[in-house]
Amino acid sequence: MTTTEPSSGSHHHDDTELAEFGYRPELKRTLGNFHTFAAGISYISILTGTFQLFYFGYGSGGPAYWWSWPMVFLGQFAVALCFAELAARHPVAGSVYNWSKKIGNRHLGWLAGWMMLIASIVSIAAVALAYQLTLPQISSTFQFVGDGTGTYDVATNAVILAAVLILFTTLVNAFGVRLMATINAAGVFIELIASVVLVIAFAVHITRGPGVVLQTNGTGSGHGAGYLGAFLVASLASAYVMYGFDTAASLGEESLDPSRNAPRAIVRAVVASFVLGGLVLLLALMSVSSLKGDKLSTDGLQYVVLDVLGPTAGKAMLWCVLIAVTVCALAVHTAAIRLAFAMARDNNLPGSALLARVSPRFRTPVLPAVLIGVLALAILVVNIRQPQIFTVVTSIGIVMIYLAYLGVTAPMLVARLRGRWQPAGDGKFSLGRWGLFVNVVAVVWGAGMTLNLLWPRAAVYNATAPYHWYLRWGAVLFVAVIAGGGFAYYWFVQRHRTGVLAGHRLEETAPDTTPGTPVAD
Repeated sequence: MTTTEPSSGSHHHDDTELAEFGYRPELKRTLGNFHTFAAGISYISILTGTFQLFYFGYGSGGPAYWWSWPMVFLGQFAVALCFAELAARHPVAGSVYNWSKKIGNRHLGWLAGWMMLIASIVSIAAVALAYQLTLPQISSTFQFVGDGTGTYDVATNAVILAAVLILFTTLVNAFGVRLMATINAAGVFIELIASVVLVIAFAVHITRGPGVVLQTNGTGSGHGAGYLGAFLVASLASAYVMYGFDTAASLGEESLDPSRNAPRAIVRAVVASFVLGGLVLLLALMSVSSLKGDKLSTDGLQYVVLDVLGPTAGKAMLWCVLIAVTVCALAVHTAAIRLAFAMARDNNLPGSALLARVSPRFRTPVLPAVLIGVLALAILVVNIRQPQIFTVVTSIGIVMIYLAYLGVTAPMLVARLRGRWQPAGDGKFSLGRWGLFVNVVAVVWGAGMTLNLLWPRAAVYNATAPYHWYLRWGAVLFVAVIAGGGFAYYWFVQRHRTGVLAGHRLEETAPDTTPGTPVAD
């Protein structure tokens, strides 16, 4: 896919939104419409999330867990609409951080950015772990550690495979946005085609009707609230998938006409993911040969694909899933880099002058790409002996992302109620009179799902042996330490230094300010 080099006039128009933040344009604008859309949909990644977590949703709530998919869509769609309105107004790097800072205050913005940054690093590790759920299903050759039956075989092998993927995403991102966008766009194209083919393949092998989504498999018997308790647990499998659509806006400083393209990309990515993902899940339940046994709650959709399509076509489809996982990890890594860059140029991270430095050759922040990759690898190493690595690591990352999103939608709602919110004009995306209603839904949804994600249930955080209290309370403890400890550091140290670094300001008017010295905003 090629992009045309825009004229200096169009560049000037694209850069006008940066002036409100006091930033000068530094990143290279090369991304077109499909690149922007691909960035959002590859982060959500239909095939990555559904294939990674179907086993958890089905095992926790039976076939009826499918209803969590439209439920999560409606909630996240409200959030996405709010983000689309913000993207039309402020299409800047580090979207969540800058949005929260702009419509809230710089303290809230820092906390939202900090939570999102840590969550993104955790998510890179979590997404990379999905290699383990697919590669050994394609061939046992990819099970390098033992035969998969040992206590730590799966977890340790998952770390090895994930490390290879993280090294790849680090190298690609270090070489600039053009290479990343080309790989990402190609991967998303393959993923979309594969999703449509999979829907058709499942449809022609249907063995039961859609009434299957009313079956609970008796999963509510172990919960005090009956099936509602089981459904709330199972709904996390859908909540883990439908997020990351803000990436389209986070690449706004590298996109053409971002104030118009980013909102469209956000909305289209969420809707496309809902439709294709919902059909894949529904038709998988309708076409699998049998709902009995434990394969659906252990091997998940990978088992369904091989069962319905047979070994040859099934493994070909799993290779497409592998491509989807790859571009998903690439997109998460890319978004994390832009967020780190955005916070660093405001001197809001340790070593900001280095982290905000843009490579003159690749026109991208190289150091954040490497550092984020190293930190993601460190998370894998810490968890190398933990057989419950998948759900625990993923859950912690998603909790913080939902909290970061609340750090945007909540102050946006306050701004609306106080009459301070002004959407973009000139025919750009706006919710109009529906803005207040949609914003209320987004905040209520975000708060409710955050509580659901944080709830210290053994079914989520410590479902199998070994049983430890710190695993069950892992999300609460980890989030509390990250949020509390991080904000304490900001309050006592970093906030006294915050301000756009001299080398990144739109206008450097102070002649006695040395390069790299922050100016308070």
